[in-house]
Amino acid sequence: MTNAANDIKSMSEMKDLLRIENGEKVKHTFSDQEYINRQSKLRAHMAANNIDAILFTSMHNINYYSDFLYCSFGRPYGLVVTQDKVVSISANIDGGQPWRRTFGDYNVVYTDWRRDNYFRAVQQEIPNKGRVGVEFDHIPVERLEKLKAALPAAQLVDVGPGTMRMRMIKSDEEIVLIKHGANVCDVGGAAVAAAVHEGAPEHEVALAGTQAMIREIAKRFPDSELMDTWTWFQSGINTDGAHNPVTTRKVQKGDILSLNCFSMISGYYTALERTMFFDHVDDASLKAWEVNVKVHEAGLKLVKPGVRCCDLAAELNEIFAEHGLLQYRTFGYGHSFGVLSHYYGREAGLEFREDIETVLEPNMVVSIEPMIMLPEGMPGAGGYREHDILVVTENGAENITGFGYGPKHNIIKA
Repeated sequence: MTNAANDIKSMSEMKDLLRIENGEKVKHTFSDQEYINRQSKLRAHMAANNIDAILFTSMHNINYYSDFLYCSFGRPYGLVVTQDKVVSISANIDGGQPWRRTFGDYNVVYTDWRRDNYFRAVQQEIPNKGRVGVEFDHIPVERLEKLKAALPAAQLVDVGPGTMRMRMIKSDEEIVLIKHGANVCDVGGAAVAAAVHEGAPEHEVALAGTQAMIREIAKRFPDSELMDTWTWFQSGINTDGAHNPVTTRKVQKGDILSLNCFSMISGYYTALERTMFFDHVDDASLKAWEVNVKVHEAGLKLVKPGVRCCDLAAELNEIFAEHGLLQYRTFGYGHSFGVLSHYYGREAGLEFREDIETVLEPNMVVSIEPMIMLPEGMPGAGGYREHDILVVTENGAENITGFGYGPKHNIIKA
């Protein structure tokens, strides 16, 4: 047989879809009952809206309902939910890890041997009929068109907003994990503060925070996957953006600093963000900082059940306006916490902004994080931000961030 014939024969033996049940199932982030509860609520939502099957494609919903957090690297992933089964769809490159991680019935692996094997997996798991839920805010146009071609007789409907609303209310188990995350961020913040000295590059300071947080997560959650925890530490002009990357700029005396520690535990994001100064703070900077702290403290007092997000934002706007700083505000006053990250997921319906009318309820978890940015050349130039995480309770809110804020705590002496 020729080499070409051998190649054709070997290709014919390569399968489009596989099962790779390699190793043992892992200990999940939450109890089995927690995932059963989530899936049951989802199925009730499906029944109430005449949805026959759902194909989740986002990292946040797949993680939320199955405990599997995928690494895309240009490949699509999925979680199929019907009234009878929960099935994850993953790429062959990941081996048995998706199966080990998925809380569900089984995992289907698609191979790269033929184009669009992902959609063959979808066709295998979802009948070509009825109403199929997808996340319109996540699925790209090209992939949506291929999904329509794969299921031509099905009606695709949006489940993104509905699942987002369900994720806004945290379970008791989620709140315990989020509190651990906030504690880990405090550990990272202390490591950052200790690493600051004259001439210290931003990236070295950030590394100290990240390493401390990863080690703390490993200690508290020895069965977890350690991924995506990070630190942004900004100085001087680099503080003007909340999400500016770390650079090699070196800390100088009198610098405004921005501490941003983000611990990630099984897809759950928590954060600690603080304004700091190294060695001393000038009068103009101190004035701006104190105003931002005043707004921060007012926001902490306003978080309670029954408050609309837009009303909280409007009240905090008044304080900035009184001090002539409202035009320097850069974004909303806070947001929801849970399964989210800087590159996936967000419960956009729970943000403290003028256009969000969501009413706070017990077991929501939110931040208060006012920020103003005074441009270069203006007295007090720099970005000022404080950030605490609060759990909404029956009568108010519990602040779960322990790291001090403001001039009393965060002028780091040389």
